[in-house]
Amino acid sequence: MRQSINSKRIAIVAVVLVLLFWLIGWYWSLSPDTFDVRQRLKQNSPVENPTNIAGYTLTTTMIDVSETLLNKPGGYLSNDVTPPGIFLDNMPAWEFGALEMVRDLALSMRKDFSRSQSQSIENPYLTKAHPKFNMDHKSWALPSSESSYSDGIELLKKYRDELANTRNTDSQFYTRADNLREWLKQVEKRLGSYSQRLSASVGSARLNTDLAGDSNAKQSSPVASQRVVKTSWWKLDDNFYEARGATWALLLFLKAVEIEFY
Repeated sequence: MRQSINSKRIAIVAVVLVLLFWLIGWYWSLSPDTFDVRQRLKQNSPVENPTNIAGYTLTTTMIDVSETLLNKPGGYLSNDVTPPGIFLDNMPAWEFGALEMVRDLALSMRKDFSRSQSQSIENPYLTKAHPKFNMDHKSWALPSSESSYSDGIELLKKYRDELANTRNTDSQFYTRADNLREWLKQVEKRLGSYSQRLSASVGSARLNTDLAGDSNAKQSSPVASQRVVKTSWWKLDDNFYEARGATWALLLFLKAVEIEFY
């Protein structure tokens, strides 16, 4: 009799824990809302007329997006090794998509936006910040992903502070069309990858256009002229949520770019 009661108690506790983990997991899997870039900048900026400072808006938006990854409900989940985070896959995929957009922008900030020409010197803060965001998104220790990304955010804040300091001429941001074009090229390739993976969810026969019809072009290994591409059933939702995270971050970056280049 006593053993039966203990078994029922264990079963009840197990059901309660499963239900609790499910509710927490559902809440943590809710995607963050977008925000008004201009309004948030006015509310949180310690400087007057921040939109008049070249680069201030885009750098601040990049910081806000990165901090959202770390501070949203449940925090950063991609490297969780304990429940319920370890059982979630939609939000980690969303995080990776947004992170990839941050990485692309960090690279463009380092090699394009902060430099006037090819012979100019790289900004030291951006040079250090860029590899911080390239830390493995699933690293949970020594260092953890959150620790590395937080360091990158602090370096971006130092770069932003120097942009706002009119006496400092070492840190610059150039709203030049050629700099913007280089970043948009990266965005184009990133979106093209998502488009291919999402369209492959239903399976399709594709012609090989890798060499773009150039008879003199070569590739390292031969590929069939036509092949059937279909995404694994297990990867369908991952691709969808990764694309959602990427477009969430990209939308905010484009709003900031509109302010910068208007």
